[in-house]
Amino acid sequence: MKSICVLPGDGIGPEVVGCATRVLERVTDQLELHTADIGRRAFDRSGKYLPADTFAAMEASDSCLFGAVTSDEGAGYNSPVLRFRKELKLFANLRPVKNIARISSAGMDLLIVRENTEGLYTMDEHEDDAGVTTRRRVSESACNKIVERAIHETRRTGRKSICCVHKANVLRKSDGLFLRVFRDNARTCEQDLEFTDQLVDSVAAKLVMEPDTFDVIVTLNLYGDILSDLAAGIVGGLGFAPSGNMGDKHSVFEPAHGSAPDIAGRGIANPTATILAAAMMLDHLGFSVEARQVRESTEQVYRSGLGTIDIGGALGSEKFTDSVLCNLESMS
Repeated sequence: MKSICVLPGDGIGPEVVGCATRVLERVTDQLELHTADIGRRAFDRSGKYLPADTFAAMEASDSCLFGAVTSDEGAGYNSPVLRFRKELKLFANLRPVKNIARISSAGMDLLIVRENTEGLYTMDEHEDDAGVTTRRRVSESACNKIVERAIHETRRTGRKSICCVHKANVLRKSDGLFLRVFRDNARTCEQDLEFTDQLVDSVAAKLVMEPDTFDVIVTLNLYGDILSDLAAGIVGGLGFAPSGNMGDKHSVFEPAHGSAPDIAGRGIANPTATILAAAMMLDHLGFSVEARQVRESTEQVYRSGLGTIDIGGALGSEKFTDSVLCNLESMS
């Protein structure tokens, strides 16, 4: 039995997480799900966006399933997402992007492996009379860890090539360090994989023009954030973008989209990303058969000609999930 901390969060978070937990409960009885507050609901209860009891529950669980939180623009707001990524040492962000909705002819089936703890997302900003200076951190140890994870994930998923995405022609010391670490790993790696590198602006253009070019991308924090959203847009939007935050001990799986408060409570949010994030969690916990069943059942909904409201289909959150559950039932 595996213990899962469920963090519905704000906006559409509770809706899409509810859909994913329905799928998890159907596909296996080996998960113990317990819910904790995060985001605005937690703040209203405790004055903290990530209360101590929630963080303790995350630490004590085998994994976590997270929805989304709404950012607060007010003074003193600290992102609970950036905090749990840092304090749980979730150094790797995995973003698979696949064209399952078939809204275009793009043959994209891509995995982006993004460094999750450094770069510009250190929140280390200093204001003076002339402007703001943001310190950017790139360490050799973090570069090694993310490159090694990218190699591991490439092999684990049966992929063949890894592209290091950087801007070392301009940021010669920081991105240059990342590129050197990548090349060092490539030289010492068994030659069962292909290693290439490319500038981030060139990769952005190629993803749009030739979306089936890349197999696995490994990159730094900001680049990975931008490129993964761009890739998701090519295949239908962030409603199709699952995400996994992983460390040596802890893990948090989530949809890549935000809390979308404008559509919260209307039952029209696309739960695909959250259901696929739950499948990633199952894989991570060793339930590979169940993970495959969830992915296949989800993809089958789109292959059958049905679609979610965000791409012009007729299925709301619950009806889409009903279709996934029906497909799961036929597999049993």
